[in-house]
Amino acid sequence: QVQLGESGGGLVQPGGSLRLSCAASGSNSRFGAMGWYRQAQGKQRDLVAMFLLGRTNYADSVKGRFTISRESQKNVVYLQMNSLQPDDTAVYYCYAQIGGSTYWGQGTQVTVSS
Repeated sequence: QVQLGESGGGLVQPGGSLRLSCAASGSNSRFGAMGWYRQAQGKQRDLVAMFLLGRTNYADSVKGRFTISRESQKNVVYLQMNSLQPDDTAVYYCYAQIGGSTYWGQGTQVTVSS
């Protein structure tokens, strides 16, 4: 059973930075896609950043501020978030496609507020 473990959320002031981590356990297969979505209160869940077919994809709203990275040969991804703004406040969910199935993490809260 694949499980996604997330960490790194919290409260930060506008202009600050956070780093999220996500590690997939329970599978020896490499991911086909892995990354992050977010869902603000009362809104739909949207893509933030993703590794897919060897490429990275970013939402327009985070380009130049957020960077997704991975550990080589492991199902581990990171999301470095810089210049955070109140509009970035949301629950951030790790997402992975492994072995033909999709998985979601439990979510980690990111709050940007002064």
